[in-house]
Amino acid sequence: MVADFRVNARVHREYSPVKLNTATLYGVSQTFYNNDYKYYKDFAMRLSLIGLMVAGLTACSGEAPTSTSTTTESQVSTTSVTQQYNVLFGGTDVGDMTITQNGPVIDINYGFSNNGRGASSEETLLLSEAGIPISWSIEGKTTFGNAVNETYELKDGVASWKAAAGSGEEGVTEDAIYIAQNPSPYALYLYTKTVLDAGGAPYPALPAGQVTVSEKRRLTLGSGENQVEATLYALGGINLNPSYVILDDKQQFVAVVSPRFALVREGLESEDKRLRELAATLNTERYEDIAKNVTHQYDKPVRVNNVRIFDPATLALTEASSVVIEGRKITAIEPVQSSPDANEVFIDGEGGTLVAGLYDMHGHVGDDRAILNVLAGVTGIRDMGNEDEVLSALIDKIDNGILIGPKITKSGFIEGVSDYSAATGELAPTKEDALALIRDYAEKGYWQIKIYNSMNGDWVPDMTKEAHRLGLRVAGHVPAFYRADQMIEGGYDELTHINQIMLGWVLKPEEDTRTLFRITGMKRFVDLDLNSEAVKHTLDLMVENNIAHDPTMVIHEYAMTGRNGITNKAVANYIDHMPVSEQRSAKSAMLNVADDAEDQAYLTAYQKILDTLSLMHKRGILLVPGTDMGGAFYLHRELALFEKIGMTPAEALKRGSYDMAEYLGHTERGSVSVGKEADFFLLHGDPTADLAALKSMAMVVTQGKFYFPSEVYPEFGIKPFTALPEVIVTH
Repeated sequence: MVADFRVNARVHREYSPVKLNTATLYGVSQTFYNNDYKYYKDFAMRLSLIGLMVAGLTACSGEAPTSTSTTTESQVSTTSVTQQYNVLFGGTDVGDMTITQNGPVIDINYGFSNNGRGASSEETLLLSEAGIPISWSIEGKTTFGNAVNETYELKDGVASWKAAAGSGEEGVTEDAIYIAQNPSPYALYLYTKTVLDAGGAPYPALPAGQVTVSEKRRLTLGSGENQVEATLYALGGINLNPSYVILDDKQQFVAVVSPRFALVREGLESEDKRLRELAATLNTERYEDIAKNVTHQYDKPVRVNNVRIFDPATLALTEASSVVIEGRKITAIEPVQSSPDANEVFIDGEGGTLVAGLYDMHGHVGDDRAILNVLAGVTGIRDMGNEDEVLSALIDKIDNGILIGPKITKSGFIEGVSDYSAATGELAPTKEDALALIRDYAEKGYWQIKIYNSMNGDWVPDMTKEAHRLGLRVAGHVPAFYRADQMIEGGYDELTHINQIMLGWVLKPEEDTRTLFRITGMKRFVDLDLNSEAVKHTLDLMVENNIAHDPTMVIHEYAMTGRNGITNKAVANYIDHMPVSEQRSAKSAMLNVADDAEDQAYLTAYQKILDTLSLMHKRGILLVPGTDMGGAFYLHRELALFEKIGMTPAEALKRGSYDMAEYLGHTERGSVSVGKEADFFLLHGDPTADLAALKSMAMVVTQGKFYFPSEVYPEFGIKPFTALPEVIVTH
């Protein structure tokens, strides 16, 4: 157990410096199903934490250990204990973690590979008598290759740390625990155990905040020799959402789980599905409780008074007026009223702006993302790949008012079979399997199919023919070893991710885009001639065949321009309202930038992306705003980036609302007009002059319900952006 390896400061000083390596996964939210260009900070960060928990389990576990008598530099006799854990995504084993304890030192080796990319790390901790790290060193690489070299030390009452986000130092009067930026999953266990050992009350954390732990379920796991009595805890205060950590009855580490991810002690892999389902249930309970407390519905007409309306036809704001809603419909737009009517609910808009709900056209939505999108005015999401049973259940609960979420348009994910296949999603070993999946998606009411990296491109013409016969559109990546031109000629309606198109102009035929090379290879854009025949031919094909494009600019900006120690531009205008872990993540690069030359190459390549999209926009190619990063505030940034390719703020606002409603066939949405659904948000300021106004959401109305973001954000540790509007309910 960890307690066996706690030492006092004297022993600590006798130890030589401890070296650690850690893989950085910035957040295993329940969106591990995200199968596209995923550097979901949320997804990666929780994963790292999960790794830490795993390490902790090893450190604490006495399950069939390998023991050897050793002597440390300080001549302390110890027993070396090793424990193994497995990493599973969607039930597929994709990695492992080995934890070795030797006296007060815990060594962690962690790694996984999924969808052509992965992280690897080594890590070492030295614990005090209280079980708190007094030395912590992490070295390794993140999922997308950024180097990790993080250190922490507590000495003579002063805690100091150095990580990708920067360095810090603070005098410690209490036993505050350091929240590592890029740890292995063992950290989650370590944080949980520390709080429990201290009695369970909120525990002070460094660099800031508090860690909380609450008991959720008692469990019996495994059978026979592997049977374990355990408890599942919710660990809070670190990310936007809690992490689920499982300890046995000796408070040894057992697992960390999310709806699509599990890291479990060796011998308990058979519990994977059960534990992931339990995590989904706990999430549902959390979000159902929030929905009950913050959803407002009124049994009489609602008047939103003194507001200007964004008109997508004129790209301007109207004069001040009042909008009347009955049920789900807008029934009147009238002059500003001077006082409430006795038969109405009266909401004072204070001269703010009403805009029709926005769309994230490249989402991978779970219940947590669903609510955060609505709070940011994103009331529509096109889900680009998810398990059908998960997505269908989520849609049903949103439609029935159990959960808060947007209107979801479903894309059926189809992947080929290779060593690089995404761990989640439907795999098609043969063309007949792919065609059968298309028919299944059509029967289930999907809007389109999405083709992924490992698909055999020779099957695409038959796949698109079958999809179109059944009324489905076809979008997707460009499969490895093929080019965008071939997919257009094969029947695609839409191409996703700008790099998927541009790589075809710079790569050799044998170069494999199923690996991280589909990101690092973008450095070659530096020498790309946008006037070349290859570029012209592709754009001509897109125009001639009316091909839409989902460029996901924000994820490219985040990756290619992000640098350690500097707040990423993609989040700069709101990050100070987020929890401290989110703020630190925003100062971490996604990619490893080796030197000044590579730094400049990525920056130049990103500008070439913007130049290419500007050229597409001028040619009249429909560019649809999607994030592949969870939407919400990232969707606001995506729209702002549309300005950089030639749109005005008003044009970008129209593209993200009215145009996307039209594109998806949602004729009842897209504008604030009489007879349309009441699907809009209220904000302060004029977004047609500055899209930064989008963050000041005061109210969101969708599906007959009213939400006030400032009332909900504290549930996620987010500092509200604006005051609550005045609501007068007469009786």
